[in-house]
Amino acid sequence: MADLKQIVSRKAENDTKWREQQQAERENTVAMQDAGITEITTTPEAYARYLEMQGDNPTYSAGNIALVMFGQPQATIFATRDRWKTLNRSVMEAEKGKGTKIFARSPMGRGYTLADAYDISQTQGREIKQTVLRDDTKDMETALSTVLNYAVVPVVIDEELPVAAFYDQRNMELAVNPTFPDSEAFAAIAAEVAHSRLHAKGAFPGYDRDECDLDAQSVSYILCRRFGIERPMPDMSRLPELYEGWDPQQRRQALDNFLDMSKQFGRSIDKGLEADKQRGRAPVRPVRRPVR
Repeated sequence: MADLKQIVSRKAENDTKWREQQQAERENTVAMQDAGITEITTTPEAYARYLEMQGDNPTYSAGNIALVMFGQPQATIFATRDRWKTLNRSVMEAEKGKGTKIFARSPMGRGYTLADAYDISQTQGREIKQTVLRDDTKDMETALSTVLNYAVVPVVIDEELPVAAFYDQRNMELAVNPTFPDSEAFAAIAAEVAHSRLHAKGAFPGYDRDECDLDAQSVSYILCRRFGIERPMPDMSRLPELYEGWDPQQRRQALDNFLDMSKQFGRSIDKGLEADKQRGRAPVRPVRRPVR
């Protein structure tokens, strides 16, 4: 007769060890994430690298970007094995087990679990296509219209404005100069719309343009990177000062806050472009000629 007492006891012991290992791995990953976030918000070079990776991987959190940045310094576009499958790519056999641990949504739909993320260089399959917005196109017009719709203040035209766009916090209006090229206008408008939302019509008493400018410009940079628009890096000279005295959780929350805004803008642009395509694909109804 099987010794069920021993079997149950052994299972309980193994389960306990497994949970302890999982907890230890999770705590280690959180510690690595905190260290990465602190480095990103302290060193301009790391912050610049973060913006590039965030723009190339817009759906991932700042914490996961930090884990991959420092776990795989050469990484560009990354995803979990399941995510790569949805993109018709697979992790190469020789690369399996060589990923970087990130936090992914649990398959059960609740909470997060650890999963391996792989760089695109570790995968094979269908080419990944990027939506690129070009000047003087319908797509760019749709994108500009979409971002302007997120302004929480009136938008006015000012052809004397020395820049492509500017948010006036005193009058609470967003001025746009239509004489600038589309790509330059997109970058400026994205940043100034971000300023308008950060100010929130004066509802945010702590708003200061200089204090918030790096966040607003970061929204713009991530969005431009996502849609293949060239723009210079934001001015990061005040980076250490802006985050001085903040703990890793506060720093991560700050990055995620402006990232959420960028995600919101980006998703809406994608939806608008897809809607334009669907309208273009709409079948033409045949004209019925009257029967004589």
